[in-house]
Amino acid sequence: MPRTTVAGPRRRPAILLATAAASLAVGVAGCGSSDSSSSAQPSPSASASVSASATAGVLGIQDPWVKAADKGMTAAFGTLVNDGDTDVTITAAATDVSPMELHEMTMKDGKMVMQPKQGGIVVKAHSSTVLQPGGEHLMLMDLKQPVKAGDELTFTLTFADGKTQTFTAVAKPFTGAQESYAPDHGQPAA
Repeated sequence: MPRTTVAGPRRRPAILLATAAASLAVGVAGCGSSDSSSSAQPSPSASASVSASATAGVLGIQDPWVKAADKGMTAAFGTLVNDGDTDVTITAAATDVSPMELHEMTMKDGKMVMQPKQGGIVVKAHSSTVLQPGGEHLMLMDLKQPVKAGDELTFTLTFADGKTQTFTAVAKPFTGAQESYAPDHGQPAA
C-alpha cells in the first residue's frame, strides 16, 4: 500500500491547523490595533500557503500574502523560516508592480512610525521571522497598477551573500489594522 494513503489522512488536519495558526498570528498583530475580529483577518487560502524548503531556496516562506490596494503603497507579509545553521539577512526585495523597500514599525517620539529597516531583515538560524502588519514587512512603493484581491504577485528576495529567491503571494483584502500606508513613512493614517 502506498505510503501517502496511510499518511494522507493524518497530514491534512496538521496542514489545516498550521495554516489557520499562521493566519491568526498575522491577523492579531495588525499595526497596534486591538481589532482582532475574524472579519478583519485575511481568509486562509490554499494558494496563499506556499512553502519553499531550505533545499529549494534560502528560506522557507509560509502563507505569503499582499494587502490589496488600488494605488499608492501596500505591503507583503508571511512567515520566513530558516532551517539552516547560519543566520540569513534579506537585503532587498523586488516585484514588477512597484519599487520595494524592507520596512519595520517602531516607536519614535512616542508614536508608532514606519521606516526602512536598516541592515535588512534577519532570520536567525533554526528560527522564523513573521512579516506582519505592525512589524517588519516588504513594502511596495508607488504601485504601477492596482493590486486586486486574488492577484498573484511574484517577489524576488536578495540576501546578504548575493543569493536570490523567488516566491509568489496572493493579494487579499485586509482591514484589521485600518492602516493606510503614507508616503512619508510615518504613522499609518486612521
